[in-house]
Amino acid sequence: MDDRIRTWAEIDLGAIEHNYRVLSGLYKDSAFVAIVKANAYGHGADAVAARLQRAGCENFAVATVGEAVSLRQSGIVKDILILGYTPIECSGELLEYGITAAVPDLETAKALSEAAVKAGKKLKVHLKTDTGMGRLGFICSKGRDPVEDMAAAMALPGLDVEGIFTHFATSESEDGSYFLQQLSDFKSVIERAEKRSKQKFRKKHCANSGAVLKYRDSLGLGMDLIRPGIALYGAYPGEDRDVELRPALSLKSRIYRIRDMDRGDSISYGRTFTADRPCRIAVIPIGYGDGLHRVLSNKMSVLVRGQRAPQVGRICMDMCMVDVSEIDGAACGDVVTIIGSDGGSTIEARELADMAGTIDYELFCDLTARVPRVYIG
Repeated sequence: MDDRIRTWAEIDLGAIEHNYRVLSGLYKDSAFVAIVKANAYGHGADAVAARLQRAGCENFAVATVGEAVSLRQSGIVKDILILGYTPIECSGELLEYGITAAVPDLETAKALSEAAVKAGKKLKVHLKTDTGMGRLGFICSKGRDPVEDMAAAMALPGLDVEGIFTHFATSESEDGSYFLQQLSDFKSVIERAEKRSKQKFRKKHCANSGAVLKYRDSLGLGMDLIRPGIALYGAYPGEDRDVELRPALSLKSRIYRIRDMDRGDSISYGRTFTADRPCRIAVIPIGYGDGLHRVLSNKMSVLVRGQRAPQVGRICMDMCMVDVSEIDGAACGDVVTIIGSDGGSTIEARELADMAGTIDYELFCDLTARVPRVYIG
């Protein structure tokens, strides 16, 4: 490791490929969609997608046109689906780069059809259905029937309506009733839309990480694709851990300075920590400007020489402080593990997420651009 790097994230591409193969193996009759939106959940979309493409992954999904174009420009030639909102003004980029768009309503379908016809090209799209997420999509929950609009979209010129999908709101929850209702509504609208339009969807998909891990028996019937997100990166969305996933991201820094503090000395903004004894305080060059949430102040621990050391005082924009009084031999330059393993000890992202009142997805995505990604594996 280059000593000039103050703080870095190690991304184990071997772990990501392992997770891809394990998850794919659960659904041998379904293809795999690698979710690489939000810079592959902070792991680095270009590197992750390149590794998975070499491993045989045929489908990728992102949230924005810009993310999709970036993947194409980095060398990704396999199918790329935009899961979210696509401005009609970007239809030219969809056609130029061969990107598949999500269509959430008939109005969008008509606009994309017009753009494709005008360009003299065919645009691949997937119909997005709202079975209870309450965001985008043809609404098909609680008795509302979008089949006429869906059939009208499927008949438009210039569009190749390749697929259909939905998204689950509670797939990681212990109570599966809402999930099962969403799945039932999704299967029903597929059947009715195909019958009404006299067309078949070639790609049907709904399985996010929670569903992939928890509902294998329910999902294995008639779904052409699975699209796990956070599980691809080795984190579990719920409590189901019977599948062996490997965490792909470790967050590390170094001890920059060590200061001897006396009883009664206070540390950082607001003086939220005051030493109740003489102690050794290490200054670590990572803060909320790097993505380490300020709300973790005085709650979290880090690993130094394989041992836990408590973080003390308010986390600053560019640094934080750690009590290393109990770490024998702790010295400037020592590696500090914020997320990951050192020796026999491990700090999972979920531990920090629980302390922060959020989810590990957010911790990964919040790692800023000034934290270099160092690829291993």
